[in-house]
Amino acid sequence: MALKLTDDNFAEAAAAAKETDKLIMIDFWATWCGPCLSLAPTVEAIADDYKGKMVVGKVNVDENPAVSFKFKIRSLPTILFVKNGIVVDKQIGNVPRAALEAKIQKHL
Repeated sequence: MALKLTDDNFAEAAAAAKETDKLIMIDFWATWCGPCLSLAPTVEAIADDYKGKMVVGKVNVDENPAVSFKFKIRSLPTILFVKNGIVVDKQIGNVPRAALEAKIQKHL
């Protein structure tokens, strides 16, 4: 299951992943975003399948404006791939699982 990342817990979760040198996949979404809702099952499946290998989190942009602002999120859904505190890749829009897995494999 993907972690629920918030303005309050984001820094702690990012620091923990950085210490272990794990890739973080962050899904920025909103409840009113149809493509976000379509992508959600894929994000959850990836979180389950890659458990222990990487961290998968979800940020509701309406509830967590500080994290969204920090990463300059302007389109939804946006998925960021972060490693060692640096954004190493990005995906905007609803895409097939294979497209996300290609980016994951590139950075694992």
